[in-house]
Amino acid sequence: MFIQTEATPNPNTLKFLPGREISPGKPREFETAAEAEISPFAADLFLIDGVSTVFLGDEFVAITKTDAVEWDHIKPFLLGAIMDGLQSGRPILGEDVDASGHANYEGEAEGVVKEIIDLIDTRVRPAVAQDGGDILFHSFIAESGIVRLKMRGACSGCPSSTMTLKAGIENLLKHYVPEVTSVEAVA
Repeated sequence: MFIQTEATPNPNTLKFLPGREISPGKPREFETAAEAEISPFAADLFLIDGVSTVFLGDEFVAITKTDAVEWDHIKPFLLGAIMDGLQSGRPILGEDVDASGHANYEGEAEGVVKEIIDLIDTRVRPAVAQDGGDILFHSFIAESGIVRLKMRGACSGCPSSTMTLKAGIENLLKHYVPEVTSVEAVA
């Protein structure tokens, strides 16, 4: 098995491309080893010193490291763990993974939120997945028109994520959904 790697706009995140499906239609982020218990694959990656976040995309794994380690030191261990995990036959994810990942919204602005989520799913998520990340709907404050989004994978903590939010996503949403006035990231 040959695993390619790609740099992402986030210098602490590296994208691993094993040439097969990882989590089709169900991107999933694990920020701690405890969260990764539902994924034997991700749990094994957290055993490597310096791993801070594991993001499973359709056909890639994006791993964020801590500042205390260098890629040259942990990359060989990560490649080995990814290869072993994919060849082991163990499941990558458990059965209880939500397909969309978006927060639920009920209220008067439900139609607006459906439009926002549709735009995120069809136009934003495919673009940011190319850089090893993902963006999910978090909330919408109808009174002020503010959309809150959760950045995952390489997008979380990326130096260019503010520009992506303001120059890209905010302009897109404001263009198609007049009720949107601003976009913010949430932790």
